[in-house]
Amino acid sequence: MPLALLALAMGAFGIGTTEFVIMGLLPDIAADFQVSIPTAGFLVTGYALGVVLGAPLMTVLGARFTRKRMLMVLMGLFIVGNVVSALAPVFGVMLAGRVIASLAHGAFFGIGSVVAAGLVAPGKKAGAIATMFTGLTLANVVGVPLGTFVGQSAGWRLTFFVVAGLGVLGLLGVAKLVPEQPKPQGVRLGPELAAFRNVQVLLAMAMTVLGFGGVFAAITYITPMMTETTGFAPSSVTWLLVLFGIGMVGGNLIGGRFADRHLMPMLYVSLGALAVVLALFTLTAHNKLAAAVTVVLIGGLGFATVPPLQKRVLDQAVGAPTLASAVNIGAFNLGNALSAWLGGVVIAAGFGYTAPNWVGAALAASALLLALLSGALERRTGTPSRVVAAHDPAPAHAGANRS
Repeated sequence: MPLALLALAMGAFGIGTTEFVIMGLLPDIAADFQVSIPTAGFLVTGYALGVVLGAPLMTVLGARFTRKRMLMVLMGLFIVGNVVSALAPVFGVMLAGRVIASLAHGAFFGIGSVVAAGLVAPGKKAGAIATMFTGLTLANVVGVPLGTFVGQSAGWRLTFFVVAGLGVLGLLGVAKLVPEQPKPQGVRLGPELAAFRNVQVLLAMAMTVLGFGGVFAAITYITPMMTETTGFAPSSVTWLLVLFGIGMVGGNLIGGRFADRHLMPMLYVSLGALAVVLALFTLTAHNKLAAAVTVVLIGGLGFATVPPLQKRVLDQAVGAPTLASAVNIGAFNLGNALSAWLGGVVIAAGFGYTAPNWVGAALAASALLLALLSGALERRTGTPSRVVAAHDPAPAHAGANRS
């Protein structure tokens, strides 16, 4: 794998830390600003919606820059947003800081996916994308638990200052390791938007919204669920997030490996199993050991869908992948926003802290149905999963751009 993928993974590590660390700090932030847990959940929803809006907006604005320079701009925006969150005097400013940071998220992963896929041979594209996303998954093994520990020990504001520091490291990594490339030719809004007329692109994005939304329905409220229902001490949430992150790392690597050869079967298995595990979490949340195992499985099955879904969009958005790739990252976070909101609704309605698990199971099952529909349409029309257009750029060879 090209060394440039390490730089993309470094940026992903910082972004993943700020996205997920909020789960472990939600009660502390709610208490500090004197708001309810469901209200504090808007910090998750607001971030996710910012990704949804920022993904296409920042990608279109970035078409005038080289991809490397745009990645650097996005990391700068990420740093500013986290500093604003750390200094926020009131809840509204904290929410604004989260939104500012989120504007970088979708475009970074969208543009980064295109860069990563272009650095390797055609048969290794999903693996390259998975390598970049490894930074996001490792954030949940290292960054999020440490951020949660720091936040609970020394105050959540320090956590966001540390996250801003991670953004600085990501910015330096991109500047040093990602090769400078000419500004992409032919990146026009019209051709990029044309990709959205492909029903398979739309189905893949809908699968993204519902499938990963299922994960966030449970994980957004994992701290009150584990402390109030399961009986874990608040300090144990750090280790539960480590387990979630370990599951994510494993699922991401497995998904990347099999997506290059068996993309749709990989989606069928991971989405179906995710729906079952989320439904069972309603029961296993009442036992400490069973709950811990379930958290690992949710992380693994949820992230096993990420490389195949991202590659599915890149494969189907023939000749105009940049915007579609970024919008699909936004789709992940649209699912996050939807599920975090629905989870807050069922909690506020008095159904308890395990109720969001049923929401997640229903979302994942819906994604499975869409995956089955997508596969059936592909078989009926005889359309291959990848049709290379005449104007597609030739993929780089495996040895290209290595340091």
